[in-house]
Amino acid sequence: MLQVRPGDTVYIYKLDRLGRSLKHLLDLVAELQRRNIGLISLTDAINTHSAQGRLVLNLFASLAEFERELIRERTLAGLAAARARGRVGGRKPGLSEEAQRTARAAELLYQARALSVDDMARSLRICKATFYKYLHYRGVPLHVQPLPSPLAVPSP
Repeated sequence: MLQVRPGDTVYIYKLDRLGRSLKHLLDLVAELQRRNIGLISLTDAINTHSAQGRLVLNLFASLAEFERELIRERTLAGLAAARARGRVGGRKPGLSEEAQRTARAAELLYQARALSVDDMARSLRICKATFYKYLHYRGVPLHVQPLPSPLAVPSP
């Protein structure tokens, strides 16, 4: 919960940014009211300091949840219709042609062992995580250097 004290007022830009669901939103508002903390929404003209503001809050919250449910239903219906037409969502598996070329270059650089992984990734203009992903994609075994044991005593 926010660091607010009784008598404070919480300002929000828009009501639907405050809660994940109508129940969550109403629970938050009830908690604020229990703690004598006001709520003002700048774009929805809601002020919970008054009975009228609380009524408008409940109406807007109900409408916001209704809108979210409509969007969800339409999205699910659209996805089902696309599947019925044979469309499959998501990314295509594998790498693009450019990414495959970069993966081959990453493999060659890694096998040469002339640079650090940071330098290899930087030279290919990719991050280290992508560099390792490309090595994994190419099936390149990683050269793991064992860490020195903290209990090992150097020999004289």
